[in-house]
Amino acid sequence: MEIPENSANRQVVIRLTPVTQERTLILIKPDGVRRGLIGEVIARIENKGYQIAAIKSLLADRALLTQHYAEHEGKPFFEPLVEFMMSGSIVAIVAEGNRVIEGFRKLAGTTDPTTAEPGTIRGDLARDQGTKVVQNIVHGSDSPESAAREIAIFFPERSDLKGL
Repeated sequence: MEIPENSANRQVVIRLTPVTQERTLILIKPDGVRRGLIGEVIARIENKGYQIAAIKSLLADRALLTQHYAEHEGKPFFEPLVEFMMSGSIVAIVAEGNRVIEGFRKLAGTTDPTTAEPGTIRGDLARDQGTKVVQNIVHGSDSPESAAREIAIFFPERSDLKGL
C-alpha cells in the first residue's frame, strides 16, 4: 500500500486474520453442573477470547457416552466413567478460535486436579474426591480429529459445525 508523502491521512489499517481457526468440544461434566460452575467455565472460555459457537444442556445416555468414550471401552475405568457422566446433566459447548484446542486444554489444566496449576479450571475449582473416576469439571478435545468426531456426536443436528 502506498501513501502519498503529502497526504494528510497517514493512517494505515491492517487486518489480521487468524492463521488457524479451530473448533473444539468442551463438556462441563456433572460435577461442574451440580456445583453451579457453568457460568464460571463459560466466562473463562470467553475471557480467553474464544467464541461459543454452540451450547446445550443434556442428560447423556449410555449409547452417546459409549460412542464418545469408544477408545476407552474395555479399560477398568470405562464403566465408572460412563456411570459418572450419566449421573447428572452435562453442558456441551463448541468453542472456536485460533489454536482453541491447545488453548482450552491449557486453560483446563492437567486432568489430576491435585496437580493442576492454580489459575486453571481444574486447579482452581476441582479436587480429588477419592472416587473411582476423577471428577475434574471439564473435558476438552485433544486434537482436531477428536474435536470433529466429538462435535458430530454431541451436535449431530448442526451440519454447520462440520469442517473448519
